[in-house]
Amino acid sequence: MTRPGTTARVVVLATGGTIAATHDATGALTPGRSADALLAGIDVPHRLHVTAHRLMAMDSAAMTPADMAGIAARTVAEARAGADGIVVLHGTDTMEESALVADLAVAQARTAAPVVFTGAQRGADHPEPDGPGNLLLALHIAGGAPGSPGARIVFAGKAMPVWGTRKTSTVALDGFESWPDMREADAARRRGLAAFAAADGPASEGPLPRVDTVALYPGADAAAIDAVRAAGARGLVLEAMGAGNANAVVVQAVREAVAAGVAVVVTTRVPCGPAFADYGGGGGGGGGADLAGAGAVFSPVLRSGQARVLLAALLGAGAGPGDVARAFTG
Repeated sequence: MTRPGTTARVVVLATGGTIAATHDATGALTPGRSADALLAGIDVPHRLHVTAHRLMAMDSAAMTPADMAGIAARTVAEARAGADGIVVLHGTDTMEESALVADLAVAQARTAAPVVFTGAQRGADHPEPDGPGNLLLALHIAGGAPGSPGARIVFAGKAMPVWGTRKTSTVALDGFESWPDMREADAARRRGLAAFAAADGPASEGPLPRVDTVALYPGADAAAIDAVRAAGARGLVLEAMGAGNANAVVVQAVREAVAAGVAVVVTTRVPCGPAFADYGGGGGGGGGADLAGAGAVFSPVLRSGQARVLLAALLGAGAGPGDVARAFTG
């Protein structure tokens, strides 16, 4: 945290998203407004020395894992270069994933500067844009205001720890929700970071291993699981039903995938509450307990987007089955 009375150096990294988007001739929102232009629209606190850099200008749904890794690497570089805090302007569609990638990177690098992700639900040319308020709060926090350790997401007046935070509305200004129990979210972070550190970090500078997400539904069969295996996936996240349930066909497909060396993590499509392996399925099996018995690991806090990021990072760092289990469940 910056000492009272001193000037904090805050770096703003612009990547695009709705916060930088304006309507083009067709009426579509296109991210093109510069970070300097966005900063010019707010009253930047005098105690902050703010510089802005444009990394990219894109809809976050179009981002690749390599793009997210590049954003994380730049945050680490800016922290090592002396920034007191970093603000990342990012689209909301995949902000929760990018922020988790950054949190893993800054934890591994052991940099102290806070990294704050923010964006907007309304475009920059909206009559009442929400971006300026989000940006101003993000600058305050990045410049030394109290907050949780590591990267965080700032939105609609709230500063939220990254782990377990997810987008919950496509239009509401209060579009993100943090995990309701901060102790559980902090425990998820500690487990994940400890397992990632134990694997000694990325094994190479190449792309992360392929990890796919498969959504389950009544009557789901093995087709999607078999397809991602055939495509070379080393990891699989199942977005299961209820508390983390499936059917007997899916359980058998998971058993075969695990036996072939594919790491399988189970989360849930339900918006609130943890995923857990209590149910036996009945009528031939297929509940969460059966998935666990087939070798799947449950992700109580992280939903599918963040679970996929963590699993890919772990596998890229050389984590084995035990490391994966410890990362998600302890």
